[in-house]
Amino acid sequence: MAITHIQLLSVPVTDQDRARDFYVDTLGFDLVADNPMGPDQRWVQVAPKGGQTALTLVTWFATMPPGSLRGLVLQTPDVDAETERLRAAGVDITGPVDEEWGRYATFDDPDGNGLVLSSGPLVDPGA
Repeated sequence: MAITHIQLLSVPVTDQDRARDFYVDTLGFDLVADNPMGPDQRWVQVAPKGGQTALTLVTWFATMPPGSLRGLVLQTPDVDAETERLRAAGVDITGPVDEEWGRYATFDDPDGNGLVLSSGPLVDPGA
């Protein structure tokens, strides 16, 4: 048996409603689930349209304080257009910047989790 892909990544947030709105309304992700999980918690899951990996917006991991995630890379075919779209939506975004491996911009979600918007080449899983 082999591991085939990353299914889910937990993103630590303080306010699930605010985070959900940012990932869905601002970034354009799909809302996969928003359900009660026990008496005091919710399962909020979002995913890029057509993406294989989803994010769950979590508040319950003591070892993952909100804003502690860094380097979550989001792929786009046109980093310049997406950077301008996000900037127009009020996102404080830096870049784009060119590197040997591609073009990228950086920004934080409302909790300070560090995100990277990239139009660099996709990694070939067969390479």
